[in-house]
Amino acid sequence: MPWRPKRPLPQDSVHHPLFARFYARLSVRADAHAGVAALREELLAGLSGRVIEIGAGNGLNFAHYPRAVSEVVAVEPERSLRGLARTAALRAEVPVDVVPGAAEALPVKSEAFDGVVASLVLCTVRDLPRSLAEMRRVLRPGAELRFFEHGLAPGPGMAAVQQALDRTVWPHLFGGCHTSRDPVAAIEAAGFRITGQRRFRLPERGPALPTSYCVIGSARRPLDD
Repeated sequence: MPWRPKRPLPQDSVHHPLFARFYARLSVRADAHAGVAALREELLAGLSGRVIEIGAGNGLNFAHYPRAVSEVVAVEPERSLRGLARTAALRAEVPVDVVPGAAEALPVKSEAFDGVVASLVLCTVRDLPRSLAEMRRVLRPGAELRFFEHGLAPGPGMAAVQQALDRTVWPHLFGGCHTSRDPVAAIEAAGFRITGQRRFRLPERGPALPTSYCVIGSARRPLDD
């Protein structure tokens, strides 16, 4: 049965047309030249059943969903990126429905999904605890959250730079992105159980950027939740 919204879908809550064009070009280059396509493959490997992707962007994950996934509901609040995602959905090997919506108020029923995917999105959501609470709500007990995010640097020097950028220019220039959030700590605080994580720098060589400190991993909603 095709996906149907729980309630009327909201109007666009995010509109960053200039950043959307920049991000679309940058993300395609990163997939081709910085190894991000392989990270998407790692992120999504082993998923099955019904999956909801939060902040689908221009849909670059869609080509990497395994065929065991029966349906993807891809939520994207930014109109320009959502249009690109719909085009990408037409080429996907699994059914993908791209819909408007915000992470803080997902327009779907509770406990309706076998997996949630958060890919380079927790840095941009306006209310991180509320967004993660929504992800927990829509997952079935025992089901999995997959995450690939950048966040807080391990060293105090870069961390201080990140915090200064987040208080000033960075969110305004980069579509609401924050560089100093700690995604793993936030996921744990939301009641998920971390089942695996791998930290790395992106790019691996050369000077570190404020967004270079990444983590990929998985967490579960507890069965007794």
